[in-house]
Formats: sequence, structure tokens, C-alpha cells
Amino acid sequence: MRRLSDQPELLDGPLDYRTLVGNMRDLVRINRWLGGIALSRRALVTLATGAHGRPAARCDWRHRALRLLDVGTGAADIPMALLDWTDGHGLKLRVDALDERPEILQVAASRVAGRAGLRLQHTAGNELAFDTGAFDVAHASLVIHHLKPAAAQRLLQEMARVSRLGVIINDLDRSRVAWFGAWLLTRMLTGNLYTRNDAPLSVKRAYRADEVAEMAGEAGLAEVARIHGYLGHRYALALVPISGRSQNAGARSSS
Repeated sequence: MRRLSDQPELLDGPLDYRTLVGNMRDLVRINRWLGGIALSRRALVTLATGAHGRPAARCDWRHRALRLLDVGTGAADIPMALLDWTDGHGLKLRVDALDERPEILQVAASRVAGRAGLRLQHTAGNELAFDTGAFDVAHASLVIHHLKPAAAQRLLQEMARVSRLGVIINDLDRSRVAWFGAWLLTRMLTGNLYTRNDAPLSVKRAYRADEVAEMAGEAGLAEVARIHGYLGHRYALALVPISGRSQNAGARSSS
């Protein structure tokens, strides 16, 4: 299936708040039921523990909080799930969750209700207003497929710049089987306009894992782990900085 790049999703346009709330509820269920949360968790553990074979680059998050930047947080359900998981395992995690749509942040704020360890922030564009190495890991779930290749690569550069250990990209895999599954599932489980339109369209707009890995390489990142969802419709890439490259791409000096 060739990538469809010129048809925007409804979520990229003007938003009706009540429809958006229903869509965010659907996405929370999809992330939980179809393994999106598990993919991000496994990739995070890979980077934080150095399980990818670079033990010098890891965080002992039993003794200090691992800092995670979540770009395009949506309903903030993945950060919430990661915080719950780390709390249950005696680990320490702090999350800054970003989104460029104020309406989406409003929905997220109504869900997180002052959750300890989680801070919601507004962002704009593909430049991240943080110092180089400000976080241990930068994470983006279901974000990259919204972007054209140049914008996606720029975001990857910025995520590489602000993260010390590495970057996680969690997204859909583009295939006819995945498209049909998204179309069928949304017709069976929801009547939400945004979900029904955007879920199958997102599959058509998605990048294959190899395509993201190639863009990541240009952004100064190397793939160290590729984790597939149990249905094969989704993947997470764990990416680490190529020495000397990610910090040089649009670097912002630390102070």
C-alpha cells in the first residue's frame, strides 16, 4: 500500500469538543486493548535499562526519577499507564506531556486530575522548547503519521536533541490488513465521527517501520529495538543517538 499523504485527518482540522471527547475515549480503549501501551512500556524499559547492548547509557530509576517527554500526548493515557506501572514496580518516573491542540490538552487535563509526576504543556510546531539532554527519553505515539517526511524528520531531530538515552516512536504499520482491521473495528465498536474517519485513514498515512528508521538515521538516531504489536498492526522503535550527531542538529545550549 502506497502512503497517502495529501488527505488530512479530521483531528488535524477544526474540532468539536464533544466529538473530540468521544474520540479520545476511543483512543484510550484502542491503546489499552490493542497493545499500544505495552509497546511503549517495553521500548522504555529497553532504553532505560540499557538492554539494547549499551549499558553505559541507562538510568537507575529506582534511585532517581527517569524523565520522559511525551510529544503529542492526546488523552495522556500512555503517560498515565506508564506512571501506574512504574509506581507498581517501585520505580520513579516524571513525565512532561505536550500537545499543540489546546482542545486536546483540555480533554487530557480533565482525565489526569492532578496526577503526581505528570505535567501537561502546550507546544507549537516541531521545535521543542527544552535544553539539549533535558530528558532521558522522548516518546511519541500516533504522531509521526500526521507529518510529512520533512516535518517528521525535523521532529525526530528535536526529540533526539532533548533526550539523553534515546527516542521511542510508537505508530501504526501501513498495510491493507491493518487498514481493513481499523475500518472493521471502528464500525463495530463506535459511532464517533472522528474515530471512524481517522482510524483507517491513519493506517493509509502511516510510515512503515523501515521508513521511520531511515528518517531517524538522517536525524542522528540508530534503531536498537523494534517491537511489534501482537496483531502486527503497530510497532515501537527504540532509537539511540548516533554519537555526536543528534546534539549537533539544531542544538540549543544547556544553561
